[in-house]
Amino acid sequence: MDNVTNKVAAEIPKMIDPFQRAVTYLRVSVTDRCDFRCTYCMAENMNFLPKKDLLTLEELSGLCSAFIAEGVRKLGLTGGEPLVRKNIMHLERALGRQIGSGLDELTLTTNGSQLARFAGELYDCGVRRINVSLDTLNPDKFREITRWRDFDKVMEGIDAAQKAGLHIKLNAVALKDFNDVEMPSASPMVAAWI
Repeated sequence: MDNVTNKVAAEIPKMIDPFQRAVTYLRVSVTDRCDFRCTYCMAENMNFLPKKDLLTLEELSGLCSAFIAEGVRKLGLTGGEPLVRKNIMHLERALGRQIGSGLDELTLTTNGSQLARFAGELYDCGVRRINVSLDTLNPDKFREITRWRDFDKVMEGIDAAQKAGLHIKLNAVALKDFNDVEMPSASPMVAAWI
């Protein structure tokens, strides 16, 4: 095939959903574990999957690479809380090496608890944008929602992410008669880029 034919063939989507849309974005849960126990999400005493039932980091990398080969251009890692997965940066680095070679963007969704530790390394791995789930700016409400005490650690993580150069989108779950007074009245959902 000539160069024009190769280029056209490369632009034809390889995966199409039932509505004839190209599948170019994939979110991958790397763990069901989380260090929060948000009241709307988890029981206080959770039973997580046995580690033997989870894909290894190498298996996750292979799976993601297969999807990239099939046309996925944006990959988002999520959980649970992905940054509590042991050696998660091995996966981040492996996927980050594919940016520019099939993968256009690697993102992460996090609760922010581990960002102070990992923000710089995430940037070094090629992550440029993250979503941080933060349901309130009130430390007491934060403790009540998450059953976790260290609001300041999340704020330190957000600061570290900004300093590392990561763009941050804050997401919140609006809870009636609890944190809904903190939400802008024009929108039932909060999404703010920092």
